[in-house]
Amino acid sequence: MISCPQGTMPASETLQKAWDEANSLIENGEPEKALGILRDVAWSECKNDTQRSQTSRYAADAGMLWGEMDANAQKKRWQKAYKNYKTSLDFNPKDKETRRRMNKLASMMDENGISINSGFQMFSEGNPTPIGILTIVVASMIFLTSFKVVTEAIDPEGIGLWNALSGDDSSNIVLMNSTVVLEISYVDSSDTRIDVDVEIEMKPDFAPIHVENFLKLTSDGKYDNTEFHRIIDDFMIQGGDIDHLEGRGGYAGQWFGFCDGQARNSSDDCDSSSWTIPDETSSENPGLLHESCTISMAKTSPPNTGGSQFFLIPEDSEPHHLDGVHTVFGEIVSGCNHITAISEVPTTGSDNPVNTVQLKNAYIMM
Repeated sequence: MISCPQGTMPASETLQKAWDEANSLIENGEPEKALGILRDVAWSECKNDTQRSQTSRYAADAGMLWGEMDANAQKKRWQKAYKNYKTSLDFNPKDKETRRRMNKLASMMDENGISINSGFQMFSEGNPTPIGILTIVVASMIFLTSFKVVTEAIDPEGIGLWNALSGDDSSNIVLMNSTVVLEISYVDSSDTRIDVDVEIEMKPDFAPIHVENFLKLTSDGKYDNTEFHRIIDDFMIQGGDIDHLEGRGGYAGQWFGFCDGQARNSSDDCDSSSWTIPDETSSENPGLLHESCTISMAKTSPPNTGGSQFFLIPEDSEPHHLDGVHTVFGEIVSGCNHITAISEVPTTGSDNPVNTVQLKNAYIMM
């Protein structure tokens, strides 16, 4: 049975029954009937913003499913569903599950060339409209300050932003200018396990491919329930192994033209577990530097071998020997003190934390 969050006014029997019935219909593939119950019964029974938020979220869930089932009306269903998620967050801005679902829908819409609202459309059926091309090119020129990055954005041999200009449905350009929140659980110096939030502002003007990859992995839930497996005091904490949780695995969130560091013509040239991303740093053009409170891409020694693993630099570290080798693609704007505290937890001789440091959840804050 679905119920209100703890500490809020309990739902009336009628509202609770409507919620349960609507969710049952959604699970059984009948979103239209679920929406009818939520509209005709549940909404009028809502007595506070928490209940209105929950009802709006269920309506959005139903709309998202309906769009998946009805390709002909997918655009309309998903735009309405996105609006309902926004309404839900207006009533309850702290609902992280609603925000996660909304971000997932935004990613699905972007992949299918569907605009967030019913205004002018930048993509149609996966291909850019004339307005979309003009908007992206102009915005990119203003937005990207590095000549190298601008060149990649307009050159067919570029990988990241070129996908958006050419209509490749793997692009997540809509999500690029974002902040990512990491919910981390660790045992502090008083031997108490605590949960903390760390906010990371993405820097797509310096490393658009890395940002796109990180946001794709985040929106797909790949980082949820992973671990920070390698911790070195006065240096960094490393996580993002979405395969094995201990440093042996990880791969790019989508195809960026490389298999284990080697350029390839097609995503069919290797298994997706071998997808990697190109470096966006060099000794001549290092981009962002490894300052304290930044995020950088972990990789092996050969170039272009980054995947999903990353490392966070605490307040007392500035590992500039990594400049031009590893790509920095974001800045920790809140919670860096927690990264510093985590970097000081007890570890084994292999730099593994004695007590698990878990990345419980990662989501995009729109």
